[in-house]
Amino acid sequence: MLNRVVVAPSGFKESLSAQAAADAIAAGVRRVLPYAEIDRVPLVDGGEGTAVALAAATGGRLVALPATGPVGERIGTHFALLGSRDTALVEMAAVAGLSLVPRALRDPGATTTYGVGELIRAALDTGVRRVLVGCGDSGTSDGGAGALQALGARLLDADGFELPPGGRELTRLARVDPSGLDPRLRETELLVACNPFNVLCGERGVARVFGPQKGATQAQVEHLSAGLENWAYVLARDVATGRPDLRGGPGTGASGGLGAGLAALGARLLPRFDVLLDPLDLDARLARADLVLTAEGALDHQTPRGKIPAEVARRAKLHGRPVLALAGTLGEGAYDVPGVDACHGILPAPMALAEALLRGAELVTDATERALRMIVLGARLPAQAAAAAEVSGTQRPSSVR
Repeated sequence: MLNRVVVAPSGFKESLSAQAAADAIAAGVRRVLPYAEIDRVPLVDGGEGTAVALAAATGGRLVALPATGPVGERIGTHFALLGSRDTALVEMAAVAGLSLVPRALRDPGATTTYGVGELIRAALDTGVRRVLVGCGDSGTSDGGAGALQALGARLLDADGFELPPGGRELTRLARVDPSGLDPRLRETELLVACNPFNVLCGERGVARVFGPQKGATQAQVEHLSAGLENWAYVLARDVATGRPDLRGGPGTGASGGLGAGLAALGARLLPRFDVLLDPLDLDARLARADLVLTAEGALDHQTPRGKIPAEVARRAKLHGRPVLALAGTLGEGAYDVPGVDACHGILPAPMALAEALLRGAELVTDATERALRMIVLGARLPAQAAAAAEVSGTQRPSSVR
């Protein structure tokens, strides 16, 4: 019997927030299992919606303010003061996310994380002792250079002139002057919740893996990669505290290299789910489930590399719970995600991406209903087969002559 269903999805980028996805899935569950207890657990990975979700989960609040957006304009944004009041959460996507970059301006060589640094300074103004930076859904590839500039560092070329914003300028970086960095950083614990699979440089470096998704051509990808190599070298020489591995350390490529920039200031880069899911009491909620539903925009070979459905499935399997994953697209490797027992695409027929994004809630609800009806049917078949076998067995003797 499916008496208790845990709905634990990620958001669908540019279509549904995690909360909206959870509501859409719950509506589909209700069509098939009207009396089931549905436990909604919308999940965040450090990207869009993280500040809102954790402020709500911890009894905290959002602080609204203006800051510099990814293409240099002033925008309205926010950070969260968590319930303990000694920790602020800065969501980089709220000020430098890809959704804030107009499609016509999607050039990761030009976008900046300057606003992230402004939010960190604003958080320091509240007197918190800890600043947690959530990484994900970025529209930048500047290695966190803009954030360091906003925090007081000077990035200088060979002639002593300060570099303009953008990752493409990092090939010209000759020196970082850290003397103007906000002194409060030395007295504040700086934590970064990130995907440890993302690294700054090399063949799997952030420019090569994510640059094309942010609008970079192949030539721009190579230029950005060269700039980030130079950034890692100069940062390690002029700034880095404790000499971390800025090129290939786990999480250094988070949010277009923001992880590396903050690591140079002494930030600790932590696996995002270890940091972000604990306030939600996810493990205890999964343990009580009869069925776990998770979801994301795409399910494929990248899913096990730090994506929400894979983490939900891993944790659910610790309690022996069955997991169904819904996705906008099922790519190569979708059926091989550890812990996912079954997956189901949300599109009932081919359609344009723009239409799918617009109809996201409707499609997710309908797909949930289709998948659950199959599950319910499958649960009935063994009982019906057993009943048929019993009837057949009782009738057989009378037919023997």
